[in-house]
Amino acid sequence: MSILGVGVDLVDCERIENSIERFGDRFLQRVFTEGEIAYSQSMKFPARHFAARFAAKEALSKAFGTGIGKAMGWRDLDVQKHGSGEPFVVLSGGAEKMAAERGVQKIWISLSHTDDSGMATIILEGEPK
Repeated sequence: MSILGVGVDLVDCERIENSIERFGDRFLQRVFTEGEIAYSQSMKFPARHFAARFAAKEALSKAFGTGIGKAMGWRDLDVQKHGSGEPFVVLSGGAEKMAAERGVQKIWISLSHTDDSGMATIILEGEPK
């Protein structure tokens, strides 16, 4: 297998918190899946977890070289967690189609956050088509 793409992103937690305060559910529903919203809101500091997931979506779109927009939407990328706590990504819609077209077989993801920032690294692995 080959590395087909790499993406990284860093997001200011305050930026996400401000968007939630300003736009509320409209922002959350536009960007995050129901599972991401439920998980992040269950945490003591939700903005940190939203920021890491926002960064994951940006990093994934960078790994594909497309950005978020026409080719794939925010909610086409769903960051979930295994019982062990390890994150993984579930693709749907345009992102799933693009992954299949490009031969992506595995998506590696790493998330982290501090009081101030959420970050994510993505590696796309597979066989180029």
